[in-house]
Amino acid sequence: MANILEYAKIFQQELDKQVVAEATSGWMEDNAGLVKYSGGNEVKIPKVDMDGLGNYDRAKGFVEGAINLVYETKVMTMDRGRTFLLDRMDVDETNFVISASKIMGEFQRTKVIPEIDAYRYSKIATEAITKGVATGGYTPDPATILTKLKDDITEIYDEAGEIPLVIIMNMRVAAILENSSELKKELDVVAFTQGEIETKVKALDNNPIIKVPSARMKTKYIFYDGKTAGQESGGFVPDPTAKTINWIIIPKTVPIAVSKTDNIRIFEPSQNQQADAWKIDYRKYHDLWIMDNAFKMIRVNIQETL
Repeated sequence: MANILEYAKIFQQELDKQVVAEATSGWMEDNAGLVKYSGGNEVKIPKVDMDGLGNYDRAKGFVEGAINLVYETKVMTMDRGRTFLLDRMDVDETNFVISASKIMGEFQRTKVIPEIDAYRYSKIATEAITKGVATGGYTPDPATILTKLKDDITEIYDEAGEIPLVIIMNMRVAAILENSSELKKELDVVAFTQGEIETKVKALDNNPIIKVPSARMKTKYIFYDGKTAGQESGGFVPDPTAKTINWIIIPKTVPIAVSKTDNIRIFEPSQNQQADAWKIDYRKYHDLWIMDNAFKMIRVNIQETL
């Protein structure tokens, strides 16, 4: 097939766009604008250090300052993949692109995107617990949920000023918030941009609330390797020791998330040594990072006692 490499390139670009558009955490990838990626599982994240203000001298003018920009190499710890076979009798050269696009798009929507979301939220929550900015032992209740949320927001504002925040909320907790007649008047509707898509979402104090399926809001997961007995189906499940995340409140610019579809390999049936079928190799690298000095601007609320 003369243009099979071009098909692979198109798949790779479109699959990356799909993650940004459809993952509830896709907006975090907007913060990766200065991150350098040149393939593989490594990225370079910029770190900026600069001097503070000094006194202006009328005779000598400005005090000289310095800006230091260095790149820190990070390894994406999540290296995941699958290979798929499309039987030659079901897919011919004329409909391969359409069939493969639908299959890979559905695979990402139902398997990849939920896993990426779950990993990101669990990593934020776990690190927040370690850094001492998470609280536990709260069962959401209409009588107290507004106070709890506003207390967390106030603590962040007290640290950093009234910066734009995102409230990442467990879907079940959001239902308690939204269905209470006492609380509805506190909620606004704001525009929220994620990748190339702008949507309208509920907001508290103009901070958008992103509702996340409860299965993706746990503090710890087991990510199946797809090879070990009992793990052949792949995917992920909550760890037996996992706790339930009620919400994460975080500045929109803080989480740096990267997900990259590595070069997709496509083999025609005539090239495939395993079967008379098209073979598609899919590999996804992804990870999330938060700079240490940013944790003071994060609050995480957990249902169980920490």
